[in-house]
Amino acid sequence: MAGHSKWATTKHKKAALDAKRGKLFARLVKNIEVAARTGGGDPAGNPTLFDAIQKAKKNSVPADNIDRAVKRGSGELAGAADYQTVMYEGYGPSGVAFLVECLTDNRNRAASDVRLALSRNGGSLADPGSVSYLFARRGIIEVPAEGNDEESLVEAVLEAGAEEVEQMDDVFIISCEPGDIVAVRTALQDAGIDYNSAEAEFQASTEVELDAEAARKVLRLVDALEDSDDVQNVYSNMTLSEAAKAEFESEE
Repeated sequence: MAGHSKWATTKHKKAALDAKRGKLFARLVKNIEVAARTGGGDPAGNPTLFDAIQKAKKNSVPADNIDRAVKRGSGELAGAADYQTVMYEGYGPSGVAFLVECLTDNRNRAASDVRLALSRNGGSLADPGSVSYLFARRGIIEVPAEGNDEESLVEAVLEAGAEEVEQMDDVFIISCEPGDIVAVRTALQDAGIDYNSAEAEFQASTEVELDAEAARKVLRLVDALEDSDDVQNVYSNMTLSEAAKAEFESEE
């Protein structure tokens, strides 16, 4: 699983515990709105919308918020913004590579926010293409570990296109080609297996291993980037040394 950062689950726990829930809700709602605008407001005929709603529900976004986002996106309600996806590339401390995915109605603001976060935290913007070649888009389906086992998951999803199943703490991560996401999560549903999320992510092909001190500097940059309302996802090729993992785990 090179790339589904070994740090992802620890970061996920952190995100679930900290005070960023409002920003998380806003990001999930924005995804729903864009998915509805792009593919229509019927989840049954719009797999991207279906999965955006699923992820929002799993993160406890209120049903009213989800419903309004679908209606705004599909044109039933006024007030939808013209969001565009913009990808920025950069480097952080210790030479860690970053892809910063924004969903914004103001490109200038998004670019300014990303540039400022990088420059204030030991990083810099990079030219287009200078970082992206280090990453590949992958389909990632996350399944709760509780009540599931690896053998049953493999049996359920292998023929649907799943390439790897790996447990990370309290979740199983199923990886596949982006075009196989719908088939894999449908196979899970057919097998009666619940899932948390199913979406395309960027995974690093090579990783930079950091000690705890260096990792903290990179994480401060991640936090600064995620403070921007325009930033949807932050991908890096950071991974932790065994000593750093042990140190972070002892602090939890």
